[in-house]
Order: sequence, then C-alpha cells, then structure tokens
Amino acid sequence: MSPIAQVMAASAGGVLAGLLLAALPVWRLHRALRTARHQAHHDDTTGLPNRRAFLAAVDDTFGSDRAFGLVLLDLDRFKEVNDRHGHEAGNDLLTMVGRRLAKLPSPVRLAARLSGDEFALLVYGGSDDTFRAAQLAAAVTTDAPVRLDGGATVTVAVSVGYTTSRPGVTARALLREADEAMYCAKRGTSGICRHDPAAGAKAGRCRDRR
Repeated sequence: MSPIAQVMAASAGGVLAGLLLAALPVWRLHRALRTARHQAHHDDTTGLPNRRAFLAAVDDTFGSDRAFGLVLLDLDRFKEVNDRHGHEAGNDLLTMVGRRLAKLPSPVRLAARLSGDEFALLVYGGSDDTFRAAQLAAAVTTDAPVRLDGGATVTVAVSVGYTTSRPGVTARALLREADEAMYCAKRGTSGICRHDPAAGAKAGRCRDRR
C-alpha cells in the first residue's frame, strides 16, 4: 500500500473510531431513557403495568368507543402475611399473583397492580365477558397455595368487583364503580360482585356475582 493510501486508511479509521466513541454516550442515553420509561409505567415489585399505565390504557379504550369492563381484585388477609412472614414474603405473594394474572387469556387486555394488594384487569367486551374474566381471575389466583421463600405456603383468597362501560359514564367513574363492587365483595359471601347501575347512588349499589 502506498504511503498516501496508508494515511487515508488511518484517517478513515480515526473518523470511524471517533464516530463510534461519540455514539456510545448516545446509546447509553437511549438505554437509560428506555429504562426510565419502563420504570415510570411498571410496578417495581411485580413487573406489571402500574396505576398510571392502567389508567392510560382505560382512557385509550374509552376513547375508542369499544365495549369494555374493569375488574378489581384485592387480596384478603394480606396484612396477616406481612405481619407473620415479613414484607419480603408479602412481596413474593404479590409477585406470584401478578404472574398468574399476567397469563390470563383474551378477552383480558391488560393486568396491572394499582397499589398495595390491589390489582386490576381491563377486559374487552360486555358484561358476560367481564364476568367470565372476573371468575377466571379469582380461580387462577386462588387455585394453588403460594410457596414463599423459606418454605412456608400461603393460601390466597381474593375479593373481586367489576363493572362494564356504558354511555355517559366516564372512565374514572367506572373505576370507582369497580372499586365499590370489590368492597361489596369483601363484605359479602360470594367473593365476586358487580356494580349495579340500577340500584341508585345509595347503599346496595352492588350485586353478588351477576
């Protein structure tokens, strides 16, 4: 290779090396942004979408005029697990429940952890689809005891409430309805309650099962 060609090759190599070095911080920045974006929309303990992501998905679905339902689940006696086995055991339980809910098939569109021991499902379809999703969620959550780190096992019990979209009812109102139905389930005996829009604004807004 001639001296001129050697100089040109060395120069080109230096330019490429410089471009590579300049690209490395940009690559790291993009990776950091992806990580931050994921953390902003996912729960640290379970890896499920968090409340912010769930509400955004509900708002998007609400804006599409698609029929949908909301299912809320609350773990019964979760505080006893924390008190008896410690917070790490409680996190193990939340993680396992999250994994079970994340595997639910269609018409469940999204499973999320809202806060504490409360989970939520976004379901595509009407009342029957939402009821079946609520039943399935309760079944897979309570199907088998959860083995905690250390060998102890915990039997899972849940209270489930659900509601379905209707003209003139906002997404936030639907979430409140599902929450009310969930607490009706906690006070009742069936474990699953639906919001009853025909019951009015006072007591008795929810019905056991369907």
